[in-house]
Amino acid sequence: MSKTSVPNQIRGRALVLTTILMSLVAAVTLRLAYWQLARNTPVGPDSAARESFPPQRGNIFDCHGYLLAVATTIYDIGASPRNIEDKALVADRLSGALGEPRDDILALLEQDEAHVPIKRGISESVKESIMQWGSGILQADPRPARIYPEGTLAAHVLGFVTEDGTGHYGLEGYYQDELGGRTGYRQESRDPLGSLLFEFLSAQDGTDAYLTLDRNIQQIVEVELADAVTSSGARHGVVIVMDPATGAILALAGYPTYDPNTRIVADEQVFINRAVSDQYEPGSVFKIITMAAALDAGVVTASSTYYDGGETTVGGRKIMNSDRLAHGQTSMNDLMAESLNVGAAHLSTSLGALKFYQYLRRFGFGQLASVDLAGEVSGHVRLPGDADWHESDLGANSFGQGIAVTPLQMLCAVSAVANGGLLMRPYVVARLVDRDRVTETRPEIVRRVISSEAAKQTVEMMVYTVKNATVTARVPGYRVAGKSGTSEVPVETGYDPEETIASFAGFVPADAPRFSILVVLDRPQKEHWGGLVAAPVFQKLAQQLVSLLGVPPDDAGRQ
Repeated sequence: MSKTSVPNQIRGRALVLTTILMSLVAAVTLRLAYWQLARNTPVGPDSAARESFPPQRGNIFDCHGYLLAVATTIYDIGASPRNIEDKALVADRLSGALGEPRDDILALLEQDEAHVPIKRGISESVKESIMQWGSGILQADPRPARIYPEGTLAAHVLGFVTEDGTGHYGLEGYYQDELGGRTGYRQESRDPLGSLLFEFLSAQDGTDAYLTLDRNIQQIVEVELADAVTSSGARHGVVIVMDPATGAILALAGYPTYDPNTRIVADEQVFINRAVSDQYEPGSVFKIITMAAALDAGVVTASSTYYDGGETTVGGRKIMNSDRLAHGQTSMNDLMAESLNVGAAHLSTSLGALKFYQYLRRFGFGQLASVDLAGEVSGHVRLPGDADWHESDLGANSFGQGIAVTPLQMLCAVSAVANGGLLMRPYVVARLVDRDRVTETRPEIVRRVISSEAAKQTVEMMVYTVKNATVTARVPGYRVAGKSGTSEVPVETGYDPEETIASFAGFVPADAPRFSILVVLDRPQKEHWGGLVAAPVFQKLAQQLVSLLGVPPDDAGRQ
């Protein structure tokens, strides 16, 4: 080998190595450009190269494990008319299997189309039976669906899921992200060099929800509420049952109601959960709050008296007792039992505007209760300094007039009195179960609103009220604490002289409450007073619940 050939060989080898290295660098550069540009280019869900895989929605159970909402698969049936020789025979068979008119199906099959839809949303068993008739004639397209095995039971708590898989109202709306899961997909694309690539993300099924709701209590509540609304001629009604010590909602119902499986209603307003989305003037039930605040602030004691002249004036507005009578020297017990507006105004004016409204805010009025249900509103409390507040509000608000609350807010406030002065956050979901992960809901104290002593004194006045005045709320063998309310209905010109909202709030047993109940009936026609129309509903519910829950009688409180 000559001396000159060696350098040439070295140069040749270097050139080859350089070429290879440059090719590798170019390939890496192109690949990086792909990842930075091509892979980051959005691909719409309607792209032909993208296939989606829907997740299975999480199930919903009551506190005992009964299924209230379950995920399933249903099918949309279609046909290929051009492949069907005997259209009359197929129409006959489909009519029997699907329960649809034969002539309507035959009209679809006689169209000169490659595909026509026949019926949506049939079950697995029906699909299996009709798909045995032959391939190429009928098609069954699966899609996820929601079934509510108990029909109308707890409809306003649950809400519903539409065909696109979106939850609306109630738990279905509030927990859409958790219950709905995550859609999976397979994405087909090509890199800048033309190579076929696939990206895959598996579907993630939704989380299961276990509720505080008791199916048995819910059933009792719905039966009694429907009967109360119907028999009283009320427009609608709400009942909530809560554990005052934890804030757990044991039952929540509105009437009229609906079946979330079909959602066939004359007025879609029926979908609204009035317990959290409606606001109303609570009337004299609110005297519980006014009294509790006055006792806590020390402006009165349990043994205080005041002179009731039958009327008083606050901010230029005359306030009168509902019975239009003067009661003379009156105790705090009788203020509550006789439900005296003049006495309530005496308490609020003794507190003064600043303290009175501080207590209302502490009890949660004018704020969200932060319950885990969709559509909650905050109610409305006019405060000193607001453009629409007037000094007369200090008198009217003391007995629940001129203030807007939700039924849930009202029961939470009353339950705080039952719970020794501690306001609890209300909740419906006890735990979320996502495969091996469990997320428990722990009872949450929002804040102390009054002292335990003020709460105890208020409870005793509520017991006195039921025992001596609202006898329709008594439960033999138990000390019942409660208060009725009868509020006027606001209209553009003031208040409707003929219509009322009747309510009753209470708890049993008074000394160690197992449950609290609020009953609200909107514009009852046969009776207008809360003590006559709402308190008996409370009594019926309480009598059944002490038996169902095994609450021992309070011998000392037998009436």
